[in-house]
Amino acid sequence: MIPQELIRKKRDGLELTLPEIEFLVGGLTSGQLSEGQVAAFAMAVYFQGMTAKECAGLTRAMMNSGDTLNWKKLDLNGPVLDKHSTGGIGDKVSLMLGPLVAACGGYVPMISGRGLGHTGGTLDKLDAIQGYQTAPDLVKLRQVVKEVGVAIIGQTSELAPADRRLYAIRDVTATVESIPLITASILSKKLAAGLDALVMDVKTGSGAFMPTHDQSVALASSIVAVADENGVKTSALLTDMNQVLGLNVGNGLEVLETIKYLKNEKVDPRLDQVTVSLGGELLFLGGLVSSAEEGMTRIRNAREDGSGAEYFARMVATLGGPANLVEHWDHHLERAAVIVPVMPAQNGYLVKMDAREIGLALVHLGGGRTRADQKIDYAVGFENFVDLNDYVSQQQPIAFVHARTNSEAEQAILNILKACVIAEEPEKNIQSNCVYDRIALDQDVEED
Repeated sequence: MIPQELIRKKRDGLELTLPEIEFLVGGLTSGQLSEGQVAAFAMAVYFQGMTAKECAGLTRAMMNSGDTLNWKKLDLNGPVLDKHSTGGIGDKVSLMLGPLVAACGGYVPMISGRGLGHTGGTLDKLDAIQGYQTAPDLVKLRQVVKEVGVAIIGQTSELAPADRRLYAIRDVTATVESIPLITASILSKKLAAGLDALVMDVKTGSGAFMPTHDQSVALASSIVAVADENGVKTSALLTDMNQVLGLNVGNGLEVLETIKYLKNEKVDPRLDQVTVSLGGELLFLGGLVSSAEEGMTRIRNAREDGSGAEYFARMVATLGGPANLVEHWDHHLERAAVIVPVMPAQNGYLVKMDAREIGLALVHLGGGRTRADQKIDYAVGFENFVDLNDYVSQQQPIAFVHARTNSEAEQAILNILKACVIAEEPEKNIQSNCVYDRIALDQDVEED
C-alpha cells in the first residue's frame, strides 16, 4: 500500500477498508508516515468524514497500536471506571471527579490529554504540580490504581501510541473538530485502559469543539455507539460551555480551584452540578448504586465529608507530587507576578460570553499552545470569573488576570472585554441548568 494513495482515497470521499486503516495507523505509530502525511490524512477525514465502520476500525487500530490493560489479575473489589470531557474553558472536572469516584468504591485509571486548540488539557493542569509524574509506566499505573484507587496520567509509550502522535498534529493543523477523529482519539485510550464503564462529558456552546446542540448530539452518539460495540458501558451527558466552567481558567489556578472545591472552601454551583451529575451517572453505570440520583448523593457526600480531598492528596503524593499540596498549596503552585482586575467598560450585567475567545486569551497569555512542542506557563490565567447574568462594576470586576508582565496583562484584559457583553438588564433566557441531555443506548434514564 502507498500512504499518499490512501490519503487521496479519503480526500475524494471514498471509504477505507479495515486493512487500509490498519496500514495507516501502523505508519502513524512507526513514524513511516511523515508529519505532512498525517496532517493531510487528518484534514481529509475532517472534510470527508468517516462511516461508522471506518470510525470503529480506526478506534480499534489505534487502541491496538500499543498495550491494553487487564485488571483481573489485581483482584480489585470494585469496577474500573472513567470519565472523559470533549474539552472546555475552565474544565477541571476530571481532577475533581476521579478522586470522588475512587472515594465511592470505583477504580479510576484516567488516561488524559493535553490542551487542544483553545481548550485546556488535564495533563497541563497536573504539570503545574511540582514533581507529579504524568507519564509513569504501566507497572506504576497499576500500582497506584490498586493502592489509591485513582491515577490521572497521560498516554504512556505503551498505550495507544498512534493517538499520541495524531493528537499533537491535530492540535496545530485545525483538524480538532472532527467527530470520527475525536471518537477514535478518546476511545482508543479509554478502551486500552480496560474499563468496565465510561461516562462522557460532551460540551456544547461557544467554548466547545462542537458548538451547536446537533453537533454535540452527533458526537455523543458516535462515542456511545463505538464504545458499546467494544463492550464498554457508556453514556454521555451534554453540558453547557457558553461560559467559563467554574471560577478559574489556567493550569495552576484550576488546580487551586480543585483543591478548594474538594475541601468545601469554594464550590461554584455550575461546576458542582456538572461534576456531581457525571459522577452519579458513572457510579450507576458501574453498578455501585441503583440509580444515577443515588450516585449523585454519594458523590456529593464524598466531597462534603472530605474523602475526595484525601484521595486527591494520596494520588498526588503517590505519583511524585508534594504530600502536603492540599494543606499548603501556596508552597507548591507557582503564582504569577502581576495580578490585575478586569474592569468592565460600563456597569451592568454580563449577559454573553464568547468562551472560545476566553480560551484563546489564555493561549495568547502563554497558558496554552500554538505549536505541539511549545512550553506552557502554568502560573498565568484568570481567577474568580463571574457567571452570566452577574452584575459587574468597578467594585465587582469580571475576573482577575494573572500574568508575567503588565503589558501581557493589559492585552489579556482587552481580549476578555472583547469576549464579554455587558447590558443594563439581565438576560431572561439564560438557563440555570447546565446539564442538557443524556445520550445512551438504554432507556433507563430519560433525557433532561
